[in-house]
Amino acid sequence: MSLNIADLKITSPDFEAGTRLADQFAADGGNAAPRLEITGVPAEAVELALIVHDPDAPLPLGFTHWIVYGLPANDGVVDAGADHARVAENTAGKAEYMGPKPPAGHGDHHYFFTVYALDHHVEGTPSREEFLDGYAHAILEQNRVVGLYSN
Repeated sequence: MSLNIADLKITSPDFEAGTRLADQFAADGGNAAPRLEITGVPAEAVELALIVHDPDAPLPLGFTHWIVYGLPANDGVVDAGADHARVAENTAGKAEYMGPKPPAGHGDHHYFFTVYALDHHVEGTPSREEFLDGYAHAILEQNRVVGLYSN
C-alpha cells in the first residue's frame, strides 16, 4: 500500500485541528459527536469509513470511540444515520459515538478523527483492528483531524 494523502480532507466546524474539544463532545458533557466535513474524495472511491481513536488511552490498543462504515463516497457532512451507514462497536462494546473521557490527571489525550476513502465496500462492522488488518489494501486515501481533551 502506498501512502496517499493528496486531496482527501476532514475538518470540523466544531473544533480547530490541534485544539481542545468542547465539553459538549465529551462523554460527561453531552456526548454529542462533533460535526465533520469531508472534501476531496477520490472519484474512484466507493465508500468512506470513519474511525475516532484515542491512542493515549491507558490500554494496549488505545480506545476507539466511534467507527462508521458505509458512508457515501462524496464530499459532504458525515451522517452516521445515512442510508447504508453502519456503526460498529467502540472499545466499550457499544455501536455509537462515545465522547472523550480520559482518566483525571492523565493529561491531554489526542482524538484522531480519521476518514478512509475505499476502493471497495467493507463487509459487516469490523473492529478498528480488524478493519486495518483486512482492508488496508482497499484504502485509496486517508486523512485525519486531531482534537485534544483532558480531565
